[in-house]
Amino acid sequence: MKFKITLISLILFVSAITIKKGFQLKYPDYFPKPTYDLKKNILTKETIALGRTLFYDPILSKNNTISCASCHSSFNAFAHTDHSLSHGIDDLIGTRNAPALMNLAWQKLFMWDGAINHLDMQALAPINHPKEMGESINHIIDKLNKTAPYPTLFKKAFRDTIITGEKILKALSQFQLCLISAESKYDQVKKNKKQFSDQENRGYILFKKNCNFCHTEPLFSNFTFANNGLAIDTTLNDFGRWQVTKKSEDSLMFKIPSLRNLSYTYPYMHDGRFNTINQVINHYIKGIKQSANLAPELKKGILLSSNEKTDLIAFLITLNDSAFVFNRNFAYPK
Repeated sequence: MKFKITLISLILFVSAITIKKGFQLKYPDYFPKPTYDLKKNILTKETIALGRTLFYDPILSKNNTISCASCHSSFNAFAHTDHSLSHGIDDLIGTRNAPALMNLAWQKLFMWDGAINHLDMQALAPINHPKEMGESINHIIDKLNKTAPYPTLFKKAFRDTIITGEKILKALSQFQLCLISAESKYDQVKKNKKQFSDQENRGYILFKKNCNFCHTEPLFSNFTFANNGLAIDTTLNDFGRWQVTKKSEDSLMFKIPSLRNLSYTYPYMHDGRFNTINQVINHYIKGIKQSANLAPELKKGILLSSNEKTDLIAFLITLNDSAFVFNRNFAYPK
């Protein structure tokens, strides 16, 4: 009986996963094929559980105070809302807003500037960053070896007790791969289970006309980089992708975030400068700064009346996925 209860609980936990030679990601048929190669990191319930435990454990930070979840709260679609810039160890303040974590299996580049090119390597960036977790992977291995129940959890996940950096990173990836958001009202409409209201439908038409070129449905991002006309913050002096490539054409280009779960993931933009969706839309209507590499679609700005802006927001709200945000199986493991 206990086994049956555990299996049922597991199925609920991975509502985005089905059992078949380990696990396969389950996603709507209107989603594209994932870009993450699952053959090189086969999902298992034990490794997912290990990744979830690591994600919420501040042992990954230098002074054992900051976990991945400190900046990526499950109740905020794995973003954070209490400050515009991320806070790390010793209350040090970073230079960017922590992006939401969802539908990561469809993304090839990570961080606002695309500095990381694989999900399995992404966690190293905040772990090593002196203003975030300030830790080294070798020291984490040493701490985990001395801390129960990690030797046991690694044995269950990898069939031996040897803890390595590769295993840590792959376990973290497995948990994050499970974070699939596909149960919003928009998704219910796509599945012919619900219908948009007249206002939502008007907003959907406006979205497809004005926004879909960058925030491409159904993931609501094409996950490339764009200069969206933000004025540079002269305090942060963040030039986005240029800081990775050093190419002038990449100046002020940032990764295009998904619009899913917007009501949970404020503040917005790479530096958290906007607190409301209304402020974001106003930027595109009257705040765009012209530059040589501004996204071509924004050269003339976006023209919306007050009523059209309200309609667009009504549609954007249909992208909220409360089933994802409040899935207790993605939250802190008790």
